[in-house]
Amino acid sequence: MAENKLLVALDEYLKAGIHIGTKFRTKDMASFVYKIRNDGLSVLNVQEIDKRIGIAAKFLSQYKPEDILVICRRENGWSAASLMGKLTGIRVITGKYPAGIMTNVKLDNFIEAKIIFVVDPWPDKNAVVDSYNNSIPVIGLCDTNNDAKYVDLVVPCNNKGKNSLGLIFWILTKNYLVNRGLIKSEKDFNQKIEDFVAG
Repeated sequence: MAENKLLVALDEYLKAGIHIGTKFRTKDMASFVYKIRNDGLSVLNVQEIDKRIGIAAKFLSQYKPEDILVICRRENGWSAASLMGKLTGIRVITGKYPAGIMTNVKLDNFIEAKIIFVVDPWPDKNAVVDSYNNSIPVIGLCDTNNDAKYVDLVVPCNNKGKNSLGLIFWILTKNYLVNRGLIKSEKDFNQKIEDFVAG
């Protein structure tokens, strides 16, 4: 894939370390591994990462902000996820996922969602299971050590690093705003990648 067809310059992906996985590889994620480094770390296929982020962006863009729920237990993603929520109106839960929030209609904080986006299916597993039990599609950022059970769309990536998560949320936010017609074009998106990494 030519670099000019990527969502961002190849250098931006590499600088963020979006392609650096873990030393552990699950069966679910093996097909996304491009190679194994000498130190044992997995290297993910950047073209596949880019392709899957693009699919995720288009998929999310089919939904109104109030129909989407972003779940992020991983602290390195809190500021990026929160900024996405602020700019798009998408609901975001950072930190611990409140038990029963999508399953118990009697709760004051009950939420109805039509799609959820999780930063890591392992710490966010309760949200993934609740979504599965309610037939809500799940988009999940998955590193090489993730089990992708109940995840409908796997986005292979480094889902632990602040730079990687910041870049992903920057791309998703920009594309969501453009695709929903909330801004005219990418040129009207004034946020920098650094804004999603800081904090």
